[in-house]
This record gives sequence, C-alpha cells and structure tokens, in this order.
Amino acid sequence: MEELNSCFFNPSILDSLSEDSLHEIIGSYNGFCDATQSLLTGNGDLSVAPDFVSHVHALCKHRLHSLVQDHFLRVLEETFERNGASRFWRHFDPYSHVAGLNKNDDLDIDEDEIQSVLYNALEEVTLEKQYQEKCLLMLVHGLQSYQDQMLEDKHDFEGERSYLTSKYQWIVSSVLMATLPRHFPVILHWYFKRKLEELSTIMDEEFCDDASQNKDGMDLDEKGKVCNKVGEMDVDECYNDHRFSENSRLVKNIGKVVLDLRNLGFTSMAEDAYASAIFLLLKAKVNDVAGDDYRSSVLQSIKSWIQAVPLQFLHALLVYLGDVVSYESTSSGLKSPLAPQPSSCCPGINTPSEGLVRWKLRLEYFAYETLQDLRIAKLFEIIVDYPESSPAIEDLKLCLEYTGQHSKLVESFISALRYRLLTAGASTNDILHQYVSTIKALRTIDPAGVFLEAVGEPIRDYLRGRRDTIKCIVTMLTDGTGGNSSSSANPGDSLLEELNRDEEIQENAGVDDDFNSDDRQAWINAMRWQPDPVEADPLKGSRNQRKVDILGMIVGIIGSKDQLVHEYRTMLAEKLLNKSDYDIDSEIRTLELLKIHFGESSLQKCEIMLNDLIGSKRTNSNIKATISQLPQTSVEVGDSAIISMDVTSATIISSNFWPPIQDEPLNLPEPVDRLLSDYAKRFSEIKTPRKLQWKKSLGTIKLELQFQDREMQFTVAPVHASIIMKFQDQPSWTAKNLAAAIGIPADALNRRINFWISKGIITESQGEDSSDHVYNIVENMAETSKNGASAGTQDLLGGDEEEDRSVASVENQLLKEMTVYEKFIMGMLTNFGSMALDRIHNTLKMFCIADPPYDKSLQQLQSFLSGLVSEEKLELRDGMYFLKK
Repeated sequence: MEELNSCFFNPSILDSLSEDSLHEIIGSYNGFCDATQSLLTGNGDLSVAPDFVSHVHALCKHRLHSLVQDHFLRVLEETFERNGASRFWRHFDPYSHVAGLNKNDDLDIDEDEIQSVLYNALEEVTLEKQYQEKCLLMLVHGLQSYQDQMLEDKHDFEGERSYLTSKYQWIVSSVLMATLPRHFPVILHWYFKRKLEELSTIMDEEFCDDASQNKDGMDLDEKGKVCNKVGEMDVDECYNDHRFSENSRLVKNIGKVVLDLRNLGFTSMAEDAYASAIFLLLKAKVNDVAGDDYRSSVLQSIKSWIQAVPLQFLHALLVYLGDVVSYESTSSGLKSPLAPQPSSCCPGINTPSEGLVRWKLRLEYFAYETLQDLRIAKLFEIIVDYPESSPAIEDLKLCLEYTGQHSKLVESFISALRYRLLTAGASTNDILHQYVSTIKALRTIDPAGVFLEAVGEPIRDYLRGRRDTIKCIVTMLTDGTGGNSSSSANPGDSLLEELNRDEEIQENAGVDDDFNSDDRQAWINAMRWQPDPVEADPLKGSRNQRKVDILGMIVGIIGSKDQLVHEYRTMLAEKLLNKSDYDIDSEIRTLELLKIHFGESSLQKCEIMLNDLIGSKRTNSNIKATISQLPQTSVEVGDSAIISMDVTSATIISSNFWPPIQDEPLNLPEPVDRLLSDYAKRFSEIKTPRKLQWKKSLGTIKLELQFQDREMQFTVAPVHASIIMKFQDQPSWTAKNLAAAIGIPADALNRRINFWISKGIITESQGEDSSDHVYNIVENMAETSKNGASAGTQDLLGGDEEEDRSVASVENQLLKEMTVYEKFIMGMLTNFGSMALDRIHNTLKMFCIADPPYDKSLQQLQSFLSGLVSEEKLELRDGMYFLKK
C-alpha cells in the first residue's frame, strides 16, 4: 500500500506546471470524463476504448493516477446505482406486501413466478456487474501499459488490480445494501425454503429406501455402495438415474443463486436464508419423528436423517461453491463431540471440509436443543407414563448432556407441577405417585440429584400441608397403591420396591471382603470427580457424596420418621384386627424391610403386634382341640340357627403395645355372649392366670339369613349382626326400643341400620311418634320388589369410615394426647397475654418434662391450636394466639 499511496494526487504539482501543460491536463481530463461516461453507459459499446486509454496515459504522464481512479470509481458507482441496483430492486416491487410477514409464514405467491423473477433479476444485475468489471480491467490495463511505455519502475499492478477490484466490490455491496427493500430477505428465505423442501422430499425417499433395504438384511458392502452413492451427490455426474439427476439440478440451481448473491455482497444474507430454511426442515423433522410417543428412542433416527439429507446437500453445495478446505488440513481443532472421526461426518465423504464439519456441529446442536425443548415441554406427561417412557428420558438425558441447559428443565417442570399437580383438585395419592415417578425419572438424568432437589422442593412443601400425606405414604410403603385401589398404579411406584432394593444392597455389601476394595473405590471416585453445577445447593454436600434415596426423600416430606412409624403402627393394627384369618406373611415381610431402613428399635411394638397374631393362631388351635373333651361345643340361637365353637376365632392382643382401640358399648345376642364367655373360660384354663376382655364391637361375623323366598349371606360387623338378629325375636321394632336392646345411641342405630335397608332386608316407616321410626323385616321380596335386593353373598358396604375403624386414627390419638397440655397452654396465655407458635412450643418442651413428656412437633402443635381456635377457646391474630374473650 505504500507504493499505491505514492501515486495519490498532490495539488502542489500544479504550481510547477506550465500553462501549456495545464491546458493539456484540462483537455485530457475532459476527454477522459467523456470517454468514461460513454464507456460505462454505452451498453456494451467498447469503440471508445482507444480514446479512453490515451486519456489515461496523458493524465498519468502528469502523475495523476489517483485522480483517474477516483473519478472512474465515482462514475462507476453512480452508473451501477442507476443501471444495476435500481433495476434489480424494481423486479421485486410487486411483492412489497410480504414485508410485514413472518419468515415462517407461507406466502401467497406463485412458486414458478417468484423463482423466475429471482433468476432474471440476478442474471441482469450480474451481467451489468460483469460489464463494469470489464471496464474496470480496461482502466487497470491502461495504467499498466503507460508504465510499460515509459519504462518506469513498475508498481505492484497485481496489488493495484486487487485493490480496485475489492474497492468496486465494496461499492456494489454498499449500493445494494443501502437501497435494500424490507421484503427482499423474506422472498429470499421463501425461495430457499421451497427449494430445500423439494430437495428434502427426494432425499427423504432415498433415506427411507436405504433404511428399508438395511432392515431387509443388506450386507455391509451393499450398504456402503448405497451410502457412497448418496454421499457423492456430484453436480456433474449421476445423470443415469432420474432421482440423482434431479438432485444435481436442484443443487446447481440453489448453488448458482447463492454464488450470484455472494458476488453481489449478500454472503451473510444468503447463508442466513438457506440456513434458516435447513433449520426449519430439521425442526419439522424432529417434531414429526418425536411426536407424542415416548416409548421409543428417536435421537438416533434424527442423527441418521441429518447425515443422510441436510449434510449431503450441504456437502454438494459447498463443493459447487468451492468451499472445500479439508478439515484435516486446518489447525482449528474443531471436532464434533458426537463424531470424533472426521470421515464419519456423513457416508461417502472421506475428507469433509471444515465448513461441513462446522455445519454438522450446528445441525447437531440445533437437533438436540429442539428435541430437548419438546421433551421438557411434555416432561409432566412423560413422567406420568414412567417407566414405559424411559426411552424418552434417556433421549432427554443425552440432549441435556450436549446442551447443558438443565436450568431450563428445572424452571419449566416446576411451572408445570404448580399448574397441573399442586392444586386442590389433585389427590394426595396422585401427587405422591407423581413425586416417586419424578424421583426415578430424574435420577436417570441427574444421578447426583442436584436438580432433583430443586424440582422436588415445591412438591415437598405442598405435601406438608396435606393432612393425609403420612397415611398415603405408609399405604404406599405397605401395598404400593397409595390408598387408591380404584386406579391402576404404575408397578414402579411401590415403595416396597425401594425397600427390597435396600435389602439387596445390604446383602451384597459384604460380598467383597478384599482389604483394598475401599482404597480402589476411592481412587476410582477421585478419577471420576467433577465439580458441582452452579445450581447445586452447597448445603447438600458434594455430588460425589450425595445419593438419590427415594425413601429418604419421602420421609423428608414428613420431617421425622417417628411420625411415619406411628402412622404405620396404627394402619398395621387396623389391618390385623380386620383379618378373618391369621395369614400375616406379607405383613411380616414388610416389617422386616422397614427395619432395614428405620431400625429395629422404632418398630419393636409392631413386631409384638405381629407376634400377637401368631400367638392368637396357636391359642385358637389349642382351644379348639379341647372341644371334643367338653360336652357343650355349640349354642342354639333360634329355631334352627346354631353357632359352633369350630367357626369361632379370636385375635388376642397385648393392649399395652397396640394403639388405642376404639370400643363402643354393644349388647350382643345372649347365645353369642354365652359362646364368648365359654371361649374366655377355656382361654383362662390354658393361659392361667391370664384372662380375656372382649372388645365386642370389633371383628366380623358371617351370617346366613333365611327368608320365605330367599337365602342371603353377609360378612358384617358385630353391631350389624346384633341389629338383624334382634328381628328373630320380633319382626318389628321401633328405633328407640331397638337402640335400647342393642345398647347403642339412637343416632348411631339410624346410621348402622341403613345398611340393611339398602339391601332390602329391612323397611323403614314413620311411627306414631314423629321423632321415632319403625323398622320391619322383609320376609317376601315380592312385596317390596321396588328395593331391588338380590340374593347372594355380599360384604359390608357403606357406613361411616371413622365408625368402622377398629383403631383410633392418628389425628384422634394426637388430639387425645394433646388434651393433656390444654391447661398448660391456657395458663401460659393467661399469664403472658399472647404468644407465638414457636414460643408456646419451646415453653412446653421446657416445662412439660414429667410423664407424659411433651414430644410433639411444631406442625402437630399448630394442628391442635387450630382445633382450639375452631372451638372458639383461642383466637389467632397476626401470628399470635390469645385467649378468647
């Protein structure tokens, strides 16, 4: 550039010129201007070329090289703006209405018409540019010939030629970009989109044909030939096959448009246009392949399609454009994480160019990100279908490993949980099942549990506010249904599965007794160490120490394992007392598994309860063995009804180790009462000095009812049996008399007798007293066919759940236990006036240390105080509790 700068015009030269020289310069300059104008606007007429060159020589003689160049380039710019740019944009004026449309929208334009317009416009402006470049070369040659004639020191004319050419290219690009209409990029994008869709359709057929041939057992050599044929989409060969010739024609057309746009300075715009079209095709392909089917992996098929379709097109396009710098010859070091070997970039391409490798990286990342976004948007449905949807989870794991956008998953999934799951309409069972499935699914994606902590926090916070959370967790621990027997729970939702896994881990823990195993594992862990992601909670410990423990996370919802064990003991007692036999194998198995996780000491009472059932079975067998030795083994109930000791079984419990048993007063029929007394007498003889205290309202009784036209069998509670057996004495009872005979309140009788009314066995009518009802036995169904009762064997249906419970619920037990502390709370509020929940809790822990000591949690105390507020004994204002005035 220093040599070129020496030729720039210096005004001081004019001071040393004579008048004749000045006249010569003015004449030569005017002639040069006229020749330049004639040459550039002559529509291909080069007859003025000799005059143009002579004027250039005359001006150069006076060292006015820069003046010649500046004037010529200025006229060249004006001419191109008038004859090139204006005419070029005028072709697209009829389509100015598309300027406001989105690039993804379909344009209401004739495809052949817009294609023809684009081709003609590019051809016209290219011809104009080529003519002006020819004129520019004439200027360069004129300057060079003058130096040759004068035998002066030769300048670097190759450099000067490159400078003028690049200057002209910059002028062309500047003029076109300065006058660029808004609708041209949209038209350009639409053109590439249509052409690539057409090419993709043809290549998709090839891809599908090759895939079907591969499935039919094609050998490796044949597969290689087909792949090579697809990969070598040469623009000058493969004309023997119509499909490949069509591919070549389309690639040629697209390549020519791209090349023309590059020559006009639209390199970035052209690449953006066909790149966005390729990405749209890839996005549509991912959406089509992925869909809503989560039971199969789609990532590999998407990668295969990328290699077979867009990369093949890009390879052929880059070859046509001349961008074939070998990947191996570059020092950039870029390599695809999914394709370590450059030769595997796509089939049939032995040495892919650096541009093709870059395209592969871009397409792979876009495909992974698109599939990732699809799976994250549907992650809630995917987890609902887990483990059947595990292939979709595996795909998502690979996508996140490639993109690293785990935070997007956390934010999106938390939003979906709050909107679709953590609502009042969702049952606690469903929320827990979804939580367990979430833990198992995200454990696949994030074994360290870093992101699972963030996702699970809203679920845990919400479940802590549900009253039946502990009950549902315990039910899942025991039978895996979460208390929802009507719904089909996923087999992987049962927490028993996790208990079994813990047992297997313990059994396998002592298999390897090698002294150096710990050191070897420590070395392996050190070699695999990775830092925690930025989203990790530093309070949770390192990812290398963190373990995704499903049971631990479930227990973490409650906050204390003691509450869970207490609920389990209550539910176990209810289940054992309602058993009609002594089969407790499943309960024993569950208890042994729970011991592994919660320890033996906390479950000691539960073990005693199971031992009571085992002892009851043995005692019952011993008592029945004495039947043959005693004269009376049965009692007569009615005309033909007999209760035998053979069908009588008792569950004998150690009351000190069982939860509080609900027992309501009940007068059993006298024959049944005598049979129970006889059973207790025999027990005392065998287990001296122990005695039985019957809980008469508990247990089940099998009844066979005989009527005039039918026989029916039922398994009911003792209170229902007592009600129906009273109708053997007389066919009609008033409510008050029947309640007094059975020994239960009248309102309880009205609820219990509804069972027999619903079966059409008893009818209800209004008595003489409006507050009393009359109940009658139905001997003949023909008289009351409208009730629709049917014969057969039926179990107890309906009834109040709390009344049917054999064991007091945890809430009722807590209420009974907390009642002891009510006077303490009232006294504290009398002395202090008002207290916050935390202060009441801490005060009770400090002073209530006698038997029974205060050992309740803050949530249990809050629940009790809420009950006192509802009873209007206390009032709550701004988080402070006051005595109700």
